[in-house]
Amino acid sequence: MKTETNLKLKSVDEEQKIKLKTTRFGELEVPGGNVIHMPGGVLGFPGCKDYILIPHKENSPFLWYQSLDDPALAFVVINPLILNPAYDVPVSPALMEGLGAEKVEELELLAIVTIPKDRPQEMTVNLLGPIVINSARRLAKQIVLDPERYSTKTPILPQKK
Repeated sequence: MKTETNLKLKSVDEEQKIKLKTTRFGELEVPGGNVIHMPGGVLGFPGCKDYILIPHKENSPFLWYQSLDDPALAFVVINPLILNPAYDVPVSPALMEGLGAEKVEELELLAIVTIPKDRPQEMTVNLLGPIVINSARRLAKQIVLDPERYSTKTPILPQKK
């Protein structure tokens, strides 16, 4: 799996533009080829199946995973390998087939970040349920890993004792 996320830069069809209104970013126009399709949606949001990635700010490891189906739904995400290079996501043949991937190297990972209001120092990342993306086919699936090994609330910053 890749430690860099290049998804926001890739485009299949630069000609086709999609206009969308979001509550967080206002009106956006994005290349249609930048849309990431999640047939099963994000857990808890099964009706939201199409997303785009929006950079948080320049040189930031964080991205926004903005729903095209719900203008108010956007997740802060990060490549979990940046936080933990030893993060191990088992990739089954069924997952590879479902994402149309032939090699594991075609896949990228994102993990959803939770930032408590007024307490950004307590932000956590969901390592239990990463989003696996075939960047070439623009297909994604959220999977659930072993809860004995990973948590939905893994601290990102060192915690004060």
